[in-house]
Amino acid sequence: MEPVWLVSKGNVLASADLATSRVERRRGLIGADTVTTPLVLQPCSWVHSIGMRTAIDVAYVDADGNVIDVRCLRPFRVAPLNRRAVTVIEAAHGSFERWGLARGDSVEIRRP
Repeated sequence: MEPVWLVSKGNVLASADLATSRVERRRGLIGADTVTTPLVLQPCSWVHSIGMRTAIDVAYVDADGNVIDVRCLRPFRVAPLNRRAVTVIEAAHGSFERWGLARGDSVEIRRP
């Protein structure tokens, strides 16, 4: 996994891990007791929380970097497919509220 920064409105929201390989994206956060580092899945338009032990915040991001949907996904749930999304950001539940990240915001994934 590659370390990246999540940036919105000129502010660094968090450091995150970028999962680009098929193996990394398929593994995701499965089995994690807690989410300490957000995970960016790219390309991605659909996620699930089967096998997870904690709720997560999920943001779907389009090709222009706009957040097109935000939701909380409890363990053992399947989120809906979002065909416009090219990236999905997964973070600990409550992270997006702390960061002020919401639908309609722009988010950039920057390599340090």
